[in-house]
Amino acid sequence: QVQLVELGGGLVQAGGSLRLSCAASGRTFSTYVMAWFRQLPGKEREFVASISWSGSSTYYGDSVKGRFTISRDNAKNTLYLQMNSLKPEDTAVYYCAAERSFYSGSYSPSDFDSWGQGTQVTVSS
Repeated sequence: QVQLVELGGGLVQAGGSLRLSCAASGRTFSTYVMAWFRQLPGKEREFVASISWSGSSTYYGDSVKGRFTISRDNAKNTLYLQMNSLKPEDTAVYYCAAERSFYSGSYSPSDFDSWGQGTQVTVSS
């Protein structure tokens, strides 16, 4: 398994931007499908975005499409999530996840077995 550490969460006003990072350990980062999920207390973890091994394919949840951008830098073993036009309903703990599989776009949490510890994003109105 790969070890994942998220960075970059914080407090931002509605309409603002944040960029999350997810640093991965090991030398096989480029062989993992990567994704971002988010979760509110007492609610199920929600799919945000995913990206293929090379970064050439991406897929987004409907609630973030057009506002968030997922990307990766395989040379730096790092995954990113650029979040623009943030809304209060984007407030959640954000998690990055990794899985060795063929890329298929949309995922559920059960598709991944490597997770970061999460980073809090709070959007004030």
